[in-house]
Amino acid sequence: MHNSRCFTSLAPLAKHGITLDQSYNETKVNVPFGFYIIMAAQFFSALADNALLITAIAALREMHAPSEYEPLLKTFFTVSYVVLAAFVGAFADSMPKWRVMFISNAIKIVGCSMMFWGAHPLAAYAVVGLGAAAYSPAKYGILTEYLPHRQLVVANGWIEGLTVGAIILGVVIGGTLIQPGVSQSLLAFDFPLISTGIDTTSEMALCFVAVFYLLASLFNLYVPDTGVDHKQLKKNPFYLIHEFNHCLSLLWRDKLGQISLAVTTLFWGAGATLQFIVIKWSEVALGLDLSKSSMLQGVVAIGVAAGAILAAKFITLRKSVQVIPLGIAMGLIVLIMNFVHDMWLAVPLLIIIGGLSGFFVVPMNALLQHRGHILMGAGHSIAVQNFNENISILIMTGLYYLMIKMDISIYWVVTLFGIFVSTLMYIIRQRHIANQKVHDDVQHLDDSASH
Repeated sequence: MHNSRCFTSLAPLAKHGITLDQSYNETKVNVPFGFYIIMAAQFFSALADNALLITAIAALREMHAPSEYEPLLKTFFTVSYVVLAAFVGAFADSMPKWRVMFISNAIKIVGCSMMFWGAHPLAAYAVVGLGAAAYSPAKYGILTEYLPHRQLVVANGWIEGLTVGAIILGVVIGGTLIQPGVSQSLLAFDFPLISTGIDTTSEMALCFVAVFYLLASLFNLYVPDTGVDHKQLKKNPFYLIHEFNHCLSLLWRDKLGQISLAVTTLFWGAGATLQFIVIKWSEVALGLDLSKSSMLQGVVAIGVAAGAILAAKFITLRKSVQVIPLGIAMGLIVLIMNFVHDMWLAVPLLIIIGGLSGFFVVPMNALLQHRGHILMGAGHSIAVQNFNENISILIMTGLYYLMIKMDISIYWVVTLFGIFVSTLMYIIRQRHIANQKVHDDVQHLDDSASH
């Protein structure tokens, strides 16, 4: 009964003049120019998100908030992904994706403005999370509408690589803006005859963040319309919840969908927690302040970008499930952090951790988008993905919050984190092996590459 509602036909890609089925028969399909507009919009939006996280941490420290409030920023940011999962997917599929992205960025600007005008950083960051929850199904969903399936790994590689580039630059900009020397110089600057009302480091940093969000909104206006038919948004919330639950069940029952969803769910929960672990670990083990600790997040991101680009070059959809062991390795290598106390060892270690992460998550992301698009449509698929991934973020950052509140040593936190990630990745791999013994679903995946 509900399959017809959750299934999106592989309609012709009007902008390209070919159907998705025909694209498999082409030897090579060039990435259209509109894809670069999508990447630019994503870059500036992610740049602002990550600069804002560092700024929000600085704002909490300016108001002398308890240290355990810092991981709560991620909790408040991601709660919208979970609470609104049943609605944002349907919203993203109800209109052109560029319009969804534009509206969502406007919500982020509202949250940024709230923080500037004195709202508590946790509350303001929650509003930014609301915009991000609505933005995500559109930014990823448009890839499956705009590109043929065999280009999804490549597209994800570039999107993730560029996003990680935005993370690097975002945390570097955020860390630089809160450095005492830089912030004092910028605060000392005054326009003639104009009182800006900017008196604190966080207020000054928020002005730069707002500019990045405005640039993202500008690019959103030029994101191409893919020509895909959109479903009218249902106004009955109970219908939307029922439809979402059905789509959630569909993806978890699908043999390939459940594996890719399990991997990405664990990855994003671990990645969000690792952000705060790196800050705390670098302060304890390396003696760095917040500004320099945030720079080390950028070091991890460099590795993720490199891994993402390599995955895009060498991994096809059919080979995507072969990268799961790298997730096990990543968790084990994290344990080495306990023995590192020098920067010259910390930097290459964090790059390796990031590289393994990027190499295995990009193909799994592409596989999940491929299965989701076939089963239920782009927006619904990404909403289901976000729901699971952000529950993982809430749980793992919540556990980190409790451990910090209980004053558990960061070295124990690192140890428990590494063992937890490796163990779950091993269980997921064993489940995939068992699935393959029943029926080989991997052989039906496309094995062509497009670079």
